[in-house]
Amino acid sequence: MVSVFPFLGGRISRRFDLNTQPAGGAANTGAGPERSNLHAAVMEILPVFKDVPVSERQNLFIRKLKICCILFDFSDTLKSVREKEMKRQTLIELVEFMQSGSGKITEAVQEELIRMVSVNIFRCLPPAAYENTGAENQDPEEEEPYLEPSWPHLQIVYELLLRYVVSSETDTKIAKRYIDHSFVLKLLDLFDSEDPREREYLKTILHRIYGKFMVHRPFIRKAINNIFYRFIFETERHSGIGELLEILGSIINGFALPMKEEHKLFLVRALIPLHKPKQVSLYHQQLSYCITQFVEKDYKLADTVIRGLLKYWPVTNCQKEVLFLGELEEVLEFTQLAEFQRCMVPLFRQIGRCLNSSHFQVAERALFLWNNEHIVSLIAQNRSAIFPIIFEALEKNMESHWNPAVHGLTANVKKMFLEMDNELFEQCERQYIEKSANAKGLEEQRELLWKRLEAVAAKSGGEDMVLVS
Repeated sequence: MVSVFPFLGGRISRRFDLNTQPAGGAANTGAGPERSNLHAAVMEILPVFKDVPVSERQNLFIRKLKICCILFDFSDTLKSVREKEMKRQTLIELVEFMQSGSGKITEAVQEELIRMVSVNIFRCLPPAAYENTGAENQDPEEEEPYLEPSWPHLQIVYELLLRYVVSSETDTKIAKRYIDHSFVLKLLDLFDSEDPREREYLKTILHRIYGKFMVHRPFIRKAINNIFYRFIFETERHSGIGELLEILGSIINGFALPMKEEHKLFLVRALIPLHKPKQVSLYHQQLSYCITQFVEKDYKLADTVIRGLLKYWPVTNCQKEVLFLGELEEVLEFTQLAEFQRCMVPLFRQIGRCLNSSHFQVAERALFLWNNEHIVSLIAQNRSAIFPIIFEALEKNMESHWNPAVHGLTANVKKMFLEMDNELFEQCERQYIEKSANAKGLEEQRELLWKRLEAVAAKSGGEDMVLVS
């Protein structure tokens, strides 16, 4: 299977041009006045690194970091323009110095670096659009994302943090004192930022921290679990579920076999219930990747996953049903015969309901399952159990479905069944005709009974009716 997350594979992140000017104009406040606790007057003009001796560069680096702890109000684009640009250029110098690998990073530098990063990125996120308007039922896909006005500075701070984490000069034994559990938790809180550019950087940085700081791995997994639990069972609102799932997709890919019980519990308690929220379409691609990774690694989990999908199967949301059918096909690709047999009866009852859906995309997507050779092979080996379940749905489609494409696909599936086992096909056909005749007889009896009741009521002439004045 080709990974849908090439971003987490080789290159560190998308690059930005260090020499470009920041985009002008922003309507909202990024780092508001309450965060600008230092005045622009203390902005000190410092020499560039190449103009000082090598022995002095670490001290100069620290001095530049302290300058970058000054925060500005981005609600007014005309305010402190010169000082904002000075800070931006200083941040760019710090990134270039870090990227050049000019000597080992001392502990004092690391401490000051993480302090500067924390001052800049850890902040109260603005209220989401639905919180401001009170439109709780608004579709998150239709909401305009909030773009952080202070991004001209924030982007470079994130780039500096990323360079620090991936640098071969960064000693993890020292770095873990500053990139600790508290820092990681605050970083995870920022995933709820509405700005997709920020979430993209956070995704890459957290993934690199997970890879480099092995001591933090269980804690990061547990913290992500807690975010998922809060999202599923409390809020159903979070901007960064897709990005967190992308990180997990890469993590799951590296799980050793046999799989730990902790990981299986994560699948059952967090990943499968993530199908429940209404806005699953926003992160379904990443969720589906994580789910299929589990089944690909341990095929015995297929029954658990399929039953989980059936538990959260949508009743009235047709677009969500199409997504579930696509994911189901991916899971069935890695399902072995024994696991398939455990869940095939409830599975094909649900597929039968999808075949008869009046929404043609749902019916069509369900019929496309028969284009998959592995699924057809599983069906063929269990045809005596599956044919009787699915035959009625196919006949109903042929008799009454309004969509011509669904008619054509249904005819193809019936032909496939006929070629698989002609005798069983004829047996199912006889059973269907008999069942239809019985149903028709019952309907006629019901109509006759109603007519008799109507006749009795008419004959009595309303004598026994109770009048209410």
